[in-house]
Parts: sequence; C-alpha cells; structure tokens
Amino acid sequence: MNELVKSVSSPTLPGLQLPCPDTYKGWLFKWTNYLKGYQRRWFVLSNGLLSYYRTQAEMAHTCRGTIPLAKAHIEVGDTCHLVLTSGGRSYHLKATSEGECQRWVSALQQAKTNATLLMPHSDDSGDEGPVSQEDRALTQGVLKSLASKLDDLSTCNELIGKHGAALQRSLSELEELRGSTDSTDKVKAVNERATLFRITSNAMINACRDFLDVAESNSRRWQKALQYEREQRHHLEETIEQLAKQHNSLERAWRDNPTSYTGVERSQEGDESDEDDEAEFFDAMEESPAFITVTTTGQIQHKRSGSNQSMMSGGMTNDWTHNENDTSGTNHLQLQRTRRSRIPDKPNYSLNLWSIMKNCIGKDLSKIPMPVNFNEPLSMLQRLSEDLEYSDLLDRAARCDSSLEQMCLVAAFSVSSYSTTVHRTAKPFNPLLGETYELDRLEEYGYRSLSEQVSHHPPAAAHHVTSQRGWSLWQHITIDSKFRGKYISVVPLGNIHLQFHSSGNHYVWSKVTSTVHNIIVGKLWIDQSGDIDIVNNTTKDTCHLKFSPYSYFSREVPRKVTGVVEDRDGTAHYILSGTWDDKMESAKIVDSSQGSSGSEGKQKTVYQTLQSKLLWKKYPLPDNAENMHFFSSLALTLNELEDGVAPTDSRLRPDQRLMEAGLWDEANIHKQRLEDCQRVERKRREAQTNQALEEGQDIELYQPLWFEKRTDDTTRENTYIYRGGYWEAKDRQDWSQCPEIF
Repeated sequence: MNELVKSVSSPTLPGLQLPCPDTYKGWLFKWTNYLKGYQRRWFVLSNGLLSYYRTQAEMAHTCRGTIPLAKAHIEVGDTCHLVLTSGGRSYHLKATSEGECQRWVSALQQAKTNATLLMPHSDDSGDEGPVSQEDRALTQGVLKSLASKLDDLSTCNELIGKHGAALQRSLSELEELRGSTDSTDKVKAVNERATLFRITSNAMINACRDFLDVAESNSRRWQKALQYEREQRHHLEETIEQLAKQHNSLERAWRDNPTSYTGVERSQEGDESDEDDEAEFFDAMEESPAFITVTTTGQIQHKRSGSNQSMMSGGMTNDWTHNENDTSGTNHLQLQRTRRSRIPDKPNYSLNLWSIMKNCIGKDLSKIPMPVNFNEPLSMLQRLSEDLEYSDLLDRAARCDSSLEQMCLVAAFSVSSYSTTVHRTAKPFNPLLGETYELDRLEEYGYRSLSEQVSHHPPAAAHHVTSQRGWSLWQHITIDSKFRGKYISVVPLGNIHLQFHSSGNHYVWSKVTSTVHNIIVGKLWIDQSGDIDIVNNTTKDTCHLKFSPYSYFSREVPRKVTGVVEDRDGTAHYILSGTWDDKMESAKIVDSSQGSSGSEGKQKTVYQTLQSKLLWKKYPLPDNAENMHFFSSLALTLNELEDGVAPTDSRLRPDQRLMEAGLWDEANIHKQRLEDCQRVERKRREAQTNQALEEGQDIELYQPLWFEKRTDDTTRENTYIYRGGYWEAKDRQDWSQCPEIF
C-alpha cells in the first residue's frame, strides 16, 4: 500500500501522519522506458517541488529527479493515471487506486497554486523553447537601456566625487574662518555645495534603482535562456560522447578483422581499386570460375580469380536452371483463366499506432484487439497460401534426377516465400476458429491448396497442398508474436513438409523470424533474420541458409541470404547466394581447400566454383501496387469471390470484404461483432469442459473439420494432417458439416 502523508492544521484522514507542513509523501508508479515500463518510486511533494527516489532510504543522499510545479500542467487520465508536464517533459505516473490518485491530484494542484503565488511576477511569456527573433530584439533593447543607465551612473559617480571634494575644501575653509566676518559668505557657499552633493547623490540613487528594476524585470527571461543553452550543451555533449564510443568501437572492430567489414578478401597479388572489392556474389556475366570463402560461422565471401581457367562441364541440367530473360514455363504465361488484376485503392485513414500499442508491450499480438486500420484485407490462411506464388520452382524440382540439384530449388522456394513481405508491414486478419481457405489452381498451375484454423489460442493453422506435377506440401504453423516497444517480432513455430511423388524425397524445414521496426517513430520496415536448415529425410542431404539481419553499419548487401548444400557425408556441393526480396543463385563447387584463419581463430574453407546460375527471380509488382497494399499478382486474386467455396472460407468474411472495399468503419463494426461471438463460443466450450470435469465425464476437445492430429512417420512430431473429404464435399456442394462462424 502506498502511503500518502500530509501536514495541515485542519483534520486529516485517519491513519495519516503529519510531518513538516505542506509535505506529501508516498509510493507511485513512474513510467521509465519501453523495456522496463512502470517502476515503483517514492515521491515527496514539498515547497512546490515534486521529487522522487527509488527507495525511502535514498532521500538522505540521492534524488532521482525533481519536477517544479509552478508552471507544470497536471492532467488526469484513466484508471489511476496522471501526467505532469513541466519544462517540455512529460512524466507519466500511476497510483494503486482511484482514491489515492485523487488525493495526489488535489495535493499537486494545491502545491501548484501556492508555488504560483510565490513566484515573482514577470512579463515574459513562459515559453521554454529557444530564444525567438522577437526575444532577441527585446534583449538587445534591454542591454542598450542598461548600458545607458551605466553611463548615467558613471557620470553621477564623477559628479559626486567632484562635489564631494569641493564640499570638503569648503568645510576646511569654514573651519579656518571661524569667528571672522567672512563666515556668513563661506557658510552660504558650503550650503550650496552640500545641496549640489545631495542632488547628485539622489540622481545616483535613482539611476541605481532604474538599473536594478530593468535587471530584475528581465532576470527570469535570461535565466530561462541560460537554462535552455545549458540543456542544449548537455544534450550535445551526450551525443558527441555516444558518437565517440561508436567510433572507437568501429575502429577496434576494423583493426581486429578488417575483411569482415569490406565483405571481400584481397588476393595475394592485391587489387588496385577498392571499388572492385564490393561484396557481390557469383556474377553470371563472368566466364571464369570464382573462389568462394565460407567461414565456419556461415559467412560467405567472394574473391575473384586472376586466372582464366576454362569452365568445367556438368553440374546443372536445363530442367532445374532458370534463364533470367526467359519466362517461358513460368506462372505468368500459364494462366488460362482471367482473374482480377486490381482491387480498390487503400483509403488514407490516419490513426495513431502508439495510442493503441502503448499498453500492449510484451503481450501476444493475437490477444490484442486491433482495428482494421492496421490490417491488410487478407487472412493469415491466405498469407500461407501466398507461399505458393513460385510453385514452378517445385515443378522444376520434381523433374530433377539429382537430389542435390533438387535441394537447391527447394531452398530457393523456401526463400521466395518472403519476397512478397518486403513492403507488407500491415497485419493479416487473425482467422476465426474453424475458418478455412481454398486455393484451387488446378487448371493454371496443377495444384490445390486447403488451409484451416485448427486452434485459436494459441493461433495455429494447418495447410495442405497437392500438385498434379509431382509433389505434395503440408505444414502446421503456430504464430508467436510479441510487441517489444520499438518493434514487433513474429516467430512462426512448426515445420513445413515437402514430398516428391516419384523419388519419395521428403524435405523438412522451418521459417525464420520476421521483425517489423519503427513502431513508435519513423517509417515502418520489415526484416527477416535467422537460419533455415532444410533436411532431406530420405537421402540425408542438408542445406543451411542464413538470413543476415539488416545493420546500418554493415557494408553487406541488404536482405542477404547465403547457404551451402551438403550431402549426407557433409561434403559441400553447391553455394547459394542472393537476397530474399529479389533473387537466388547457385554455384557448383569443383574444388575446395583450407584457407587462413579468421579473427576468431576459426579456419576458413575456400571453394572454387563454376559460374553461378539463376534459380529464382522475383516477379515485378503490378502497376499501382503501392495503393493496393503492395499486393503481388497472386495476392490480388486471393480474396476474389468464387462460386462453390465452403461457407467458412476467408473470402466470405464480412469485415475483410468491407475493408477491401474501403469501408473501414463498417469493417471495424463487423470485426468487433465476430470477435465477440468467438469469445462467447469459447466461454461456452470452457463451461462444457468444466462441467464434464465435475461430472467425471470424458472431455470433448475441439476437433478441426478437415484436418486431424497425427504423428509424422518420418519426423515423429505431432502435426495436423489433411484427413480428406473437402474437395469431394465441394463437388457435391454438401457443406452441412461446416459451422456458422460469420
């Protein structure tokens, strides 16, 4: 319990102690930063100043801060919150109860009133900002006035000295003529000089008074300007100190390992130009082999060969390599059905993200009610289906005879799923429990895809794809998303399975972490970071992909991805490189040797490779994509209405359709209605479960309609597998089993 102490002459509340007059003491919670949030502090209100300490014991030696209340603004918020604004800085405080908050507010307002009455009045405006042009002119005028007053004082000082000396001489002469007949004239002269002395002294006193009045009337303005300059100097000193520390750190890092900052290792002969040493990978226009240095940490560096060795044959077949200029056989030219190529432009609605997110730090985003202003008109199930944008990579992989070549294409497919996210910082809709989404592209691309929301808390989705072109894909993904104050991290949990029908090769991998930056200030941007390990459980071939996080100080290519394909014995066969937002290339390794040790003492392996080959390149975005949520060509068709889909399909979700049409206010109303209905349904199931427990009956857990939980025969993990029946039900148009969720 917080303790509030007040000393007054009138009766006080029971249990309150009475220390020195007009003093309040007690515990309050003060907002510190985004990481620590609110922290408990001991506050003392005395003499118009609110001071705070970490503990009561600190009052004897350390004050953590002082807030002057004379010109402070006191604002009362909701749920025991209050905000003090003083000197251009805001202090967010929180009490433990409404009554205690009200007592603090009353005490602060009374202290502010008393401090205001005690303030010397001045004609300044009270602005805390930098000195304006008008203030400078006023200050110059005051300085000129003070200079004039100083001249007057100097003149008066000279006259006082002159008349004082004359008066002294007259008094001496009067002393000598005491008793003579001339004494009357001398006394008259002395009186005249005394009068002059008195007049000059009065002028001196008046000039001093004027000087003092001018100085006092502007002293507060000067103090304010001086305080501002001191704060600016202190801020500049802190900035310079931080820059100096960063500079020293970068210099030390450069001295320890200069090659890791250039991204290039120089050859023994040396290169004459630094511009030739940029970190470019596997230039497809070069005909000579390249040397690739792969450190044990997975960092890949490129070093040009000075010799003109001829290319070695073999390594890649026409079925799995891809010509950048040849788009035949790709999804673009296989379209047989006309689908929509645009959606209504996104409305320009402004909304303060921080006003919603400030109370959500550290929470799971799936449990935070969000308006549609932060969404895109697609659900998470549709985003999963969007991974199939480059399904032609798997079609080509199914035709490969070599499992290692097949692994390269599977790796390129795993990277390609992130290419659509580079500008997509909006949040997809959280699917309702039992919501489904089908993507039937049998005519165009030879596959059918079905996904279903199998759990609500934690949110989890199951996805199954079958292709007539020789492969099947399935995944069970749970999203773990956290708001960290300055950024949002989204961690997909679960594995993706891919199996090729002819060879039986079964690949397994997981996704990397997605991070949305600049939640509070600046332009939102997204980054992908982490490692992907792809394993062929049939042949035991592996591929390790590294997604390098973006760094302002790095000279590496942004959004860089590197990887190595190895066989079951750990022998490297291919080097992969590129970026997750543009393209991926591969180069076949023809020789390897041990290189020099790095800065950490780890020995590097030098790979000699053939010319790099293009595996995958991103399709250009449609025209006007920036006004259509930066959707790709496939994403624009995902929410297009189709006949015969299940009543639980995401296309039929009303709030999502209204948002796509630009009716965001109506969409928010329907979104709230759907979430309330889902909340009521969840409570009903919980009540049934509790009743079953009390009665000793079997608990009936929620069962998805189209997926069931099984143990995977290969990986031995529990995952949701498609049980079948959806496409047959669609052919019959029998949706009697589907719940009414919209």
